[in-house]
Amino acid sequence: MPPPQAAVSTRTFRESPGSTEATAGAATGPAADHAPADGAAEDSAAEDAAAEDDGALVGASPTNGAQASEFSPLLRTVRAAGLLERRTGWYARSIALNALLVAATWAGVLLLGGSWWVLALALPTAVLGARTAFVGHDAGHQQIAESRRVNRVLGLIHGNLLLGMSVGWWTDKHNRHHANPNHVDKDPDVGVGAFVWTRRQAAERTGFARWLTRHQAALFFPLLLLEGVALKVSSIQDLRNRPRRERLVEGVLLAAHSVGYVALLLVAMDPLHALAFAALHHALFGLHLGSAFAPNHKGMEMPDPDGDRWGHLRRQVLTSRNVRGGLLTDWFLGGLNYQIDHHLFPSMPRPSLRRAQPLIRAHCAALGLPYTETGLVESYRQGLRHMHEVGAELRG
Repeated sequence: MPPPQAAVSTRTFRESPGSTEATAGAATGPAADHAPADGAAEDSAAEDAAAEDDGALVGASPTNGAQASEFSPLLRTVRAAGLLERRTGWYARSIALNALLVAATWAGVLLLGGSWWVLALALPTAVLGARTAFVGHDAGHQQIAESRRVNRVLGLIHGNLLLGMSVGWWTDKHNRHHANPNHVDKDPDVGVGAFVWTRRQAAERTGFARWLTRHQAALFFPLLLLEGVALKVSSIQDLRNRPRRERLVEGVLLAAHSVGYVALLLVAMDPLHALAFAALHHALFGLHLGSAFAPNHKGMEMPDPDGDRWGHLRRQVLTSRNVRGGLLTDWFLGGLNYQIDHHLFPSMPRPSLRRAQPLIRAHCAALGLPYTETGLVESYRQGLRHMHEVGAELRG
């Protein structure tokens, strides 16, 4: 018998249109509402806090007064299976392999710099850059090492130094997304920007932004070509919001990245080749990274800001979508294809997500909670359909 509110499904959740393909399943993990933990002990405390939060919101039985959390049983199962333990060996091998491939690719850039064939290397450079970004993502979630300091250093190296992306800016923004995914008042990823995600947002658009919203589904992937540059610009703009010491460290590393990137290109090739390579590299990087994040939440449930607050389990499961696939999908999407599982357990190491998925799916099935999974192409179709329907009234 599921807890009293387990039968709650998708009635008050969507101001914006769209539908989802769902199967039953479950899993849980560290609370996205809480700051990343510093080591296993704090990870455990954060998970317990999520369990308490979930129980207080959805588990109080009117008949016996006891709190029965939807999240706690899953947390115990996942923890007992050892899936929250760090996988430092796996990460060490992955980081070393990526570093070798990055070095080999840039060696190729130096060798081919005088030829237009060098542009062919923009693709592997962008793909490996996304692998670097995924390492930064995992470091930001404290997945890699027990020490918060080590994760911070790994994030600074892979984000600020190697990619020119501020780890402080991204972590702050991403944590707010994890705490309240798809909540229009709290999740920065569904705030008004180049795109909008609800009909209310669309109705307030004027001028060029209104035209953009009318055609946003068709323009989504083309505009991702600008995302690589946009991430760097946002990182620089956010420096003024960082504490003084953090601003100095991040600023120096961002500057070192920019100087090193430009210098490397100008050493390898003439300015015209360098400009073409940089433009193509950043366009492909933005397209790839955006394509990895796009399937996760777009077109999924959006909590009603004026409705009942959801517990941790429902807040993460109902707003997220998994992408089916094998090891190639895992590699291409950096483990983000296990989006439900990752949102339930943000600090779970990436290689453990595949093992956790059956436990999470089974838990959701027992609660009658939709556990949405689609293929990659279908995930894009659902997201684009949602964007198209958001702008429907503006096309009328």
